[in-house]
Amino acid sequence: MKRNNIYRKYKYFLPALLSALFVLSGCSKFLEETDPSNFSTGSYFTKPDHVTSSVNAIYASMRDPLNSGFGGGAWMMLEFATGLAGTDLGQAVNSYFVKDLTNTSDNGYGLTIWTAYYRGIANANTSIKYIPAITMDETVKKKLLGQASFLRAWYYFNLVQMFGNIPLVTEPVNLRSDQLKPTQATVEEVYNLIVSDLESAEQSGLPWKDESGRVSLGAVKSLLAKVYLTMAGYPLRKGDSYYTLAAQKAKEVINSGAFKLFDSYASLHDLSMKNKEENIFMVQYLEGTLPSNWQVSIVPYNKNISKYSDETGGIYSTAAFVESFQTNDLRAKEKEFFYTNYTHQDNRSLVVELGGYFIYKYFDNNAHLNTASSGMNWPVLRYADVLLMYAEASNEVNGPVADVYDAVNAIRTRAQLPDLSGLSKEQLREAIWKERWYELCFENITWFDMVRLRKAFNVTTKQFDDYVGHKFSYGPTLKERELLFPIPTSEVLNGALNQNSGY
Repeated sequence: MKRNNIYRKYKYFLPALLSALFVLSGCSKFLEETDPSNFSTGSYFTKPDHVTSSVNAIYASMRDPLNSGFGGGAWMMLEFATGLAGTDLGQAVNSYFVKDLTNTSDNGYGLTIWTAYYRGIANANTSIKYIPAITMDETVKKKLLGQASFLRAWYYFNLVQMFGNIPLVTEPVNLRSDQLKPTQATVEEVYNLIVSDLESAEQSGLPWKDESGRVSLGAVKSLLAKVYLTMAGYPLRKGDSYYTLAAQKAKEVINSGAFKLFDSYASLHDLSMKNKEENIFMVQYLEGTLPSNWQVSIVPYNKNISKYSDETGGIYSTAAFVESFQTNDLRAKEKEFFYTNYTHQDNRSLVVELGGYFIYKYFDNNAHLNTASSGMNWPVLRYADVLLMYAEASNEVNGPVADVYDAVNAIRTRAQLPDLSGLSKEQLREAIWKERWYELCFENITWFDMVRLRKAFNVTTKQFDDYVGHKFSYGPTLKERELLFPIPTSEVLNGALNQNSGY
């Protein structure tokens, strides 16, 4: 029997992946494990320590798309697709395919994300199947199952938004499995599983926040709010009832009192603030042990400003986007969200002009100045996002009431912008969208917003265009096909999957 590529994703049963150990923020070393290659899946799950290890392994696949270097990084795909990002890294051809809207199914970025996230799903499926039979503290077991359910939902949520009709695999797979060569599920079927998993996680007894970096109840409810908000829009278009659900979940997070906005944007890249206050859920890294190598992508190409030997110039903001911020918006000021100069690596009193707007939101100063090893986490769910989700969803069903203004104005106050007031529902809707574009830029969020809204921000008019027909500031025009990314060629060649239209 010929093994197909879907099986190659799923054949990495959990024991073979336990060596990809998840390092929690604050831990001083890797989790200690014996050689997992000696175990079969069924025999491995025999004691509580195995349960914890199995769930730890599910987190690992979140990091794969963030790997970056002179070939670029898969995470950049979602930024170049917005038309708001530039690059000086000519050899990273996958970046240009997306940026110039000439993408094909051979793009390695898409394959990296597809493979990593289905591997994460495979590990989650294995944990969800085998953990219930283990004899252990039931409260702890329930929480671990809640983490596994959340992570499976998160992987599927990303995949369904990017690729549309995708295989829906919910059981561990072997050569005899019915799901060995799955067909594509509908988008709604995938969302039904996502909601079900998040509802299970919601009832699993997780704490509201978890500064170790594990999934918390705050993360579950925040993601559920985002899922409902997305379902309210395109392509499902479930409308007001789902805007109501999104507002309710976001409000639960707000009312919990467990999270708050940072006073300063500097806290976004303060390593002591990882998994705290505004940071609801993040991809975890640890300096020297499991460092985040995407730092090399947010420095300019070979300007000699960093201790890293690789200065790739992989991604930065277009000037047109940064210059579309209001004049007094703090976020657009030097070394808030962006930076245009930095000191020379050999003489820190010498300032180097960089010739562009590079990303400073998650810039690890100590790594670039001293260590060339960063423990900077990658943000997944931030309290600012929750406030803006609440404002958008509540405005859709209730109009411009006081708590909608409170939520969006909290974001604007920190940016040193005046409060919004006296707007119609339609005016406030676009004002909230605009805050999302500015506040959440370069966090792998904006393209998802564009697709669910079928809107794109025009940096020249500072208004919103229809997605299809929107022209990027540097020339290319979005077509209907760019509402999805192409399914990787290797998956389509198996014969079980149909390629997305236009590719």
